[in-house]
Formats: sequence, structure tokens, C-alpha cells
Amino acid sequence: MSDHTVTLTQAERARTAVNLRPRDAATMLILDHSGKKPRVLMGKRHAGHKFMPGKYVFPGGRIETGDRRMAASGTLSGPCEQRLLARCVRPSIQRGRALALAAIRETFEETGLLFGSADYGAPENPPEGVWADFAAKGVFPDLGAITFVARAITPPRRPKRFDTRFFAVDARAVAAKVEDVIGPDSELVDLVSVTFDEARELDLPTITKVIIAEVEERLKAGFGQHLPVPFYWEKRGSFVRELL
Repeated sequence: MSDHTVTLTQAERARTAVNLRPRDAATMLILDHSGKKPRVLMGKRHAGHKFMPGKYVFPGGRIETGDRRMAASGTLSGPCEQRLLARCVRPSIQRGRALALAAIRETFEETGLLFGSADYGAPENPPEGVWADFAAKGVFPDLGAITFVARAITPPRRPKRFDTRFFAVDARAVAAKVEDVIGPDSELVDLVSVTFDEARELDLPTITKVIIAEVEERLKAGFGQHLPVPFYWEKRGSFVRELL
């Protein structure tokens, strides 16, 4: 077992719930390369949340119906698309695309940042709700700007289970920003841009620590599209690390 799989296996977890099927979810690492060391954007979850209250996390959440219908500029790279298809019960390119769009939408919803392109005018007929607000800013979400970097499934019999795909985007790909999204009554009550070492000092979920280490290694290796994507899941009580 690698150090990361040991860390995940040993993390304390309540195992009281009936076993739920994991829900598809997506999250975004926003990487800032403008300084000497790369930085990542992290948000502190509201203390009132049932799931990971008060923890620092990457923006993200469950896939929603509108994510399958939202128009986008650019496409996922071939390697990203193929790895999103891997190890899925019902693989489809549309599902991978929807997961990537879910990461962009959740990032907008939780931070006010719109990752995309303002070169094409406003998307027509966006799905109602958050995507309509996104489109109203005259921005198309850009799938070409993001990279699939990791996947993890919550272990069995946890109160909430997610099959989470972690994506990364360069902070320079932001096309617009809505102010005053972060606050005491918001989903995220604080937003910080930190180096990887500073991130490790925050109150993080165990899986978030592992993903930070994985992405740090990916950056050291050049962050190329050819690099494999780590996939963490539990097998007979112990975590395994598979490469997609």
C-alpha cells in the first residue's frame, strides 16, 4: 500500500448508514502560477453543513440535470475524455462532459468565478437556475481550459457517498467574477489562495490532503496530458490507488 492509501484507510470514519450508491460529483482545483510557488484556491465550508462542516475544501458538488444540457466552448482533451470513461458502469462522453461542467458551475455558485470565454457573446437557452445566471454574464463555460486530475469514491456505509472527479483549471482562465458570493451565510464562509504547504496547515478532509499531494506531484512532472489520473476507492476495508 502507498502512504496515501494507508492514510485514507486509517482515517476515522463513522460506518453506521445503510450502504448508498455513490452520487456523481465534481470539484475544481483553481491553480495560480503567478508567484514563485503555485497556489490553490480553497473555501471554508459553513459550520452548519452536515457534510464536512468547517473544513477547507475545493469548490464542488453533485452533478445536476442542467449540466448535461449547458452549451460550452472548447472540448475536453482526448486523454481527459478517455479517463473519465474508465472504470464506469455506464460510460458515456456526455457524462464526462457533464461532470466537467458541474465543476465549473459549482465553482461559479460557490465563489462567483466564471471559467470560460467571453468571446462568443451569451449562450442561448441555458438551463434554468445557476446556468442562466452564468450565461447572463455573457460567458460560455470552457471545457478546453480544464484537466481531469483525480477521482475518489467515498467508502461504503458512510452517511453520504460521492464518486468525485477532481478537475484543475488555471486561475488565468477566469472570464468574469461576481462579487460578494462568500460570506457568513454562504455555503463557503471564507476563500483563501494558499501554497500547497499552507494548504496542509488548514483543517482539511483526509481525501483533500491526498489530492493536494497528487496534484503537487503532477505539477512537478510537468502536468502533461499523458500523465495518468489516480483513482482512490475502498476494496475489502482498505483503500487502493489505481491509475486511469
